[in-house]
Amino acid sequence: MIPTVYLNGRFVPELDARVGVYDGAFLHGAGLFETMRAENARVFRLEVHLERLLRSAARLLVPIRREALPDTETFRELLDRNQLQAARIRLTVSAGSMHEGARHQGESGHTAAAPTLTVCATAAPAAGCTRSHYESGVGVVVCGFRLSPTDPLAGHKSTCYLPRLLGLREAMQARCMEAIWFTTNHQLAEGSISNVFIVRHGVVKTPPLDTPVLPGVARAAVLEIAPRCGFSIEETPLTIDDLLDADEVFLTNSMMQVMPVIRVEKHDIADSRVGEVTQRLLDAYRELVRKECGEP
Repeated sequence: MIPTVYLNGRFVPELDARVGVYDGAFLHGAGLFETMRAENARVFRLEVHLERLLRSAARLLVPIRREALPDTETFRELLDRNQLQAARIRLTVSAGSMHEGARHQGESGHTAAAPTLTVCATAAPAAGCTRSHYESGVGVVVCGFRLSPTDPLAGHKSTCYLPRLLGLREAMQARCMEAIWFTTNHQLAEGSISNVFIVRHGVVKTPPLDTPVLPGVARAAVLEIAPRCGFSIEETPLTIDDLLDADEVFLTNSMMQVMPVIRVEKHDIADSRVGEVTQRLLDAYRELVRKECGEP
């Protein structure tokens, strides 16, 4: 079977999908993306993902209408064409042809209408995290780079992603899953591809959005379910000491859901075992996905 992608309103074979050499994402990283998890051929919290992308587009690209993005049935058809029930879906929106915009700017200085955006969605089997990751926990490193609160891309899922990939490379070289970023003023921020939580004396804590950090869909889900599990939550500034002194640490994103961390570089978290709070939140998160996406 040849994989199928959705590109600018059409389903096309993966090998036939083309984006122009003047596309804004190719030239300048001028684009946004969402990584979404599908279970039982349904995308978990699709509208939350799309609303976040629309907010970022209005801030970084141009305001776009919800109707310009694929709807629920389009994603369902994408999964069906790729014969997938559980999947990793990526939706990418780029600034479109920058060349077109430049070409239509007249000598008078009047700028033409914004170029048409490029909208692409792909679906692939959900993979990457194994049972042993959840049962034994994973290690992380402290990223050598720093997140600036004045970075206009902070808090957005931009296709200008090379710094995050370099952070992940640091982690992989150390045989770890994730690289943890701090801000230029030494505040705990987030992972290269995840949000970070700690547990201290039974309280679940995570950096506030104005740190700044990405308003993760999985992050929001954990903040929603933690009180139902009987845990207090705090969105509060955190430091390296808070991270290293934590009773438990875990990561969240749409694909890994709730991932226990047992080691920060050579420093063991608590007794290097998956904590009870993390396990209960993972179980509750999975139940939430089953409730919203249905049973297989």
